[in-house]
Amino acid sequence: MRASPVQQGAEEAGVEFRDVRMAFGNREVLRGLTCHFPAGGISVILGGSGSGKSTLLRLIGGLVRSQAGTITVAGEEITALSERRLQAVRGKLGMMFQGGALLDSMTVFDNLALPLREHRGMPEREVAGAVRECLDAVGIANADNLLPGQLSGGMTKRVALARAILMHPRILLCDEPFSGLDPISSRRIESLLVNINRQSGMTMIVVSHHIASTMRMASRVLILLPDGAVAGSPEELRRSGDPRVLSFLSEDIDESALEVDAPIEFLPVGADRAV
Repeated sequence: MRASPVQQGAEEAGVEFRDVRMAFGNREVLRGLTCHFPAGGISVILGGSGSGKSTLLRLIGGLVRSQAGTITVAGEEITALSERRLQAVRGKLGMMFQGGALLDSMTVFDNLALPLREHRGMPEREVAGAVRECLDAVGIANADNLLPGQLSGGMTKRVALARAILMHPRILLCDEPFSGLDPISSRRIESLLVNINRQSGMTMIVVSHHIASTMRMASRVLILLPDGAVAGSPEELRRSGDPRVLSFLSEDIDESALEVDAPIEFLPVGADRAV
């Protein structure tokens, strides 16, 4: 796969939250979240059900708006941007959806070709080259004529990843890339993400429940807890004295203890606070 444009200006490819507050009706999900996701790294967001993991991805993409605070994406503060200017920021993002979000009536090739045809107006020969390059990068070069219904779970994840990196985004957002996969398929997706990150310098922000992959691949981990948040490198988190963090990382956790029924008061984390 060719080097991505993200390698140039990588210092502007990070994401930062400052005192972000987010509510859905009367339910406040985020109360004062401050954190950062460094440019060029793989950051993983962990947390229990309802803790706001997927909400963070939607906020980064500008799909929902926070009630307070600021969010900076690839050097652009997005919280007050118009929809037109938000579209320009979204052009720097790629999204790997949890379920793939492939169009069932289209072949794998046409699923990937669609954004190039719609948004780039590329000649068909260039479209074909770009699509096959991305499919080759994720190890399924011969799947271009298959329909989504003919794909295994692992293949669907690979196609979703290929489509997410097709436009050479500066920042790749991944929502549960390991969900529903067997251990071997999970390791393959993990390896693909790590290799793409190393080869392109692409910033990756991953929402996951998969602790083993998180601790192997992440350069930074953000854990959302019912009464706050902690962040740091995997090594820093392993040395944490917080029993909730250690329990979480051991994968021997009570999910009900991590469900969020009350607003969360987030302590500052990120550059200013590590475990």
